[in-house]
Amino acid sequence: MTTPTPLSAAASAAARIADVQRHTAETKIRVRVNLDGTGEARLSTGIGFFDHMLDQIARHGLIDLEIDCQGDLHIDGHHTVEDVGITLGQAFAKAVGDKKGLRRYGHAYVPLDEALSRVVVDFSGRPGLHMQVPFKAGMIGAFDTQLTFEFFQGFVNHAGVTLHIDNLKGENAHHQAETVFKAFARALRMALERDARLGDAIPSTKGSL
Repeated sequence: MTTPTPLSAAASAAARIADVQRHTAETKIRVRVNLDGTGEARLSTGIGFFDHMLDQIARHGLIDLEIDCQGDLHIDGHHTVEDVGITLGQAFAKAVGDKKGLRRYGHAYVPLDEALSRVVVDFSGRPGLHMQVPFKAGMIGAFDTQLTFEFFQGFVNHAGVTLHIDNLKGENAHHQAETVFKAFARALRMALERDARLGDAIPSTKGSL
């Protein structure tokens, strides 16, 4: 039986920061994340409600987040929302590094008035999304609720995480979406914490994630 070694000063102080750019014919995006931040956010996607949801990730995940996206909104919001998810996933994968000392798993239940959502995340290295959110409206402002799935699909495919999202109750689409994003943020915060008992070991019997 091996005993985990304590985190070294260098490891414990290692910055988990990433800056990623994605330019296509449909979108031009820059994402910067600091996984050990204080919840500061600078967001500009051209879709107000989407910015509001991304702000939940920053504030409730204690992640510093900068996102600037210029997308083809004259068509619709699909490319913007999906590509932000892709680029954010790439930034997370880069920032999290080798995953030594990572808690790996996170979960959260979050209510908002009549709505209640549960999110569970695993930084497994294997992308997978299981999402059950029966939105009560198709649009929230200029945001198409169908694009919630596209955002999270883009994220999991490029962050390499398994993600389960369930809206357990809700009659107001705004409340449903907000509980999902807040629970996602809280689950991320738990999963991304460094586990002092684990030391610098990787949280897998395989020895890699």
